[in-house]
Amino acid sequence: MKRIALALLLSCSALVLAAQDGVKVNFKGDRPTISDFVSTFIPASTDDEEYNEPLAALTEAWERHQKGLPQEEGETLTIDQRNGFVLFESKDENSLLRIEMCYWNQSDGKHKLFAYNVGCYSDGVYSQGQYDGLTFWRYDNASKTMAWVDAPGFDVEYYTDDDELVSYALPRTGKDIAVTYWKDGAKKQKTLKWDGRLFSF
Repeated sequence: MKRIALALLLSCSALVLAAQDGVKVNFKGDRPTISDFVSTFIPASTDDEEYNEPLAALTEAWERHQKGLPQEEGETLTIDQRNGFVLFESKDENSLLRIEMCYWNQSDGKHKLFAYNVGCYSDGVYSQGQYDGLTFWRYDNASKTMAWVDAPGFDVEYYTDDDELVSYALPRTGKDIAVTYWKDGAKKQKTLKWDGRLFSF
């Protein structure tokens, strides 16, 4: 039942985002940076009718960063402009919330692909939370807008037929996505390789 509810929640979230025609990305210079994408993504993804705890934590951390304030105890915000990567982590004794964002230049030279990934861990083991998941947005160079899109080349899954939980890790360096399958504390990994347009195993 929990899995069905999670699948329905993620589907509804995707439909809301898909309904958007595109959100304007404001930036200075010739092209947007990862910070510009994050600053656009956060308000565009906030639903006033539903409280999304990981997104709320990221929002507060991003606002502190923009105001030049220190992060809360147990929280870190890493912004790697050069590699187009942002990582927010919130830790306590046993648990870890990890939110990653990055982008890829597409081979057509006309678009960029932005990804947002949430993962919850307990004692170093993936412990799927209600809002965990991987979503993608595509930025159009001509219109300077970004909008939600399906995962390019693969289906995002959160568990397998063998009752394995599935987590994702975005690249800070390189271009590929690491996929980890978890069951009974054990894990195995695969790699989704980026070809400039799509991901594939």
